[in-house]
This record gives sequence, structure tokens and C-alpha cells, in this order.
Amino acid sequence: MAAAYIMNAIIWLIRIMQYAIFARVIISWFPISRENQIIRLLYQITEPILEPIRNIIQRSAFGRNMMLDFSPLIAFFILGLIQTLVFQLFMYLL
Repeated sequence: MAAAYIMNAIIWLIRIMQYAIFARVIISWFPISRENQIIRLLYQITEPILEPIRNIIQRSAFGRNMMLDFSPLIAFFILGLIQTLVFQLFMYLL
């Protein structure tokens, strides 16, 4: 029973991160100041996930001289994979 609560909490945390990344992508299309408190909070939440991915992409041959930032797309993929693995692990343990 407790394992189900833990699984749900992890899955909700991943979903919240996905929604935050999606919101950041949408907001990046509009000329909104980063000095806004909500925008600053959104960047503080998502940057720990996006920055390492962005650094890996920039160091690769694929990432040199790129005009688009694919780190949110890759983060979505990784978070979805983690969500699936957590779900499968808990189903196996139960």
C-alpha cells in the first residue's frame, strides 16, 4: 500500500516537471521578461534538468552551431522513460 503512494508521488513529480518544461518552452516564444517572479521560478525549477542536457548536446558534434535548443525534447524523453521504469519497477515489486 505504501509503495503505491510512493509510485504515485514519483509519477506526479515527473508530470509536474514535464508541465514546467512545456510551460517554459511556450513562454520562450513570447517576449516576457525573465525578471518576472513566476518566470524566474519556472527557470529555477527546470534549469537543473535542462542545463546538463544542453551541455552534453553542445559538447557533441551534433550540437555545435545549433540554432535550436533540443534539451526540452530530450528531457521529456528521459522523464517519460524514468516514469515508465518507475511504474514497471513498482508493478514488479507488488
